[in-house]
Amino acid sequence: MAIKHYKPTTPSLRYRTGYTFDEITTDKPEKSLTKPNPRSGGRNNRGRITCRHRGGGNRRHYRIIDFKRDKIGIPAKVATIEYDPNRTARIALLHYVDGEKRYILAPEGLQVGTKVISSPEAEVTIGNTLPLERIPLGSVIHNIELKKGRGGQMARSAGTYAQVVAKDGDYVHVKMPSNDVHLIRKECFATIGQVSNADHSLIKIGKAGRTRWLGIRPTVRGVVMNPVDHPMGGGEGKSSGGRDPVSPWGKPAKGGKTRKTRKYSDRYIVKAVKKR
Repeated sequence: MAIKHYKPTTPSLRYRTGYTFDEITTDKPEKSLTKPNPRSGGRNNRGRITCRHRGGGNRRHYRIIDFKRDKIGIPAKVATIEYDPNRTARIALLHYVDGEKRYILAPEGLQVGTKVISSPEAEVTIGNTLPLERIPLGSVIHNIELKKGRGGQMARSAGTYAQVVAKDGDYVHVKMPSNDVHLIRKECFATIGQVSNADHSLIKIGKAGRTRWLGIRPTVRGVVMNPVDHPMGGGEGKSSGGRDPVSPWGKPAKGGKTRKTRKYSDRYIVKAVKKR
């Protein structure tokens, strides 16, 4: 997929980039696989804001994605490659031979008309789903299960992938996008290939209005607030805050550790990335 640049007829268009959508084959989703996606404005079921700076934005319908790939042994044909407003990756519509239709995450290079299957005996080709024990070392994978039958939970965003690096008894060593090496049970399923839309990270928003289309509201810096509104507020002139960056409630905002020191999943991380 290529990145589209605009003629600078306005200052905001000078640096703005967008998608060419060359890989998209239809602009209408499968109606039976969509459902309403009402906007919450960042509020929970009690009406309280739990995620700030959310609101507005274009209307969306949620596409029901098959992360489990549990139609074992039933081949399917790729009917369309589509845009999904709810995620950074592209999605593919599969038509199974038994008549069922499902959406999956589209791997890079998947073409309309390609046949894919989810099976322990499947070939190691793009779009097929196999148990980790059947995937050769060095293979690029995505949509990885952490528990058999739960569905893919890892390596699902645009352009990401993991790699099978070793096999040891009942576990497979998988190098994650973060470069951590995780131990995952050998019977867990994963899909071959890299997630589509790898150029997503190269997109430049270009103007404030475009973030409003995405449902993101403006963020005000704490250092420009009054002391009553933020721990970093106040001071004469332009002040830097006088302390490490924190949230309005005093929790570290940049670089501060928020993860528990000991977590049950630590024993499944063989090699962790050490941050400076």
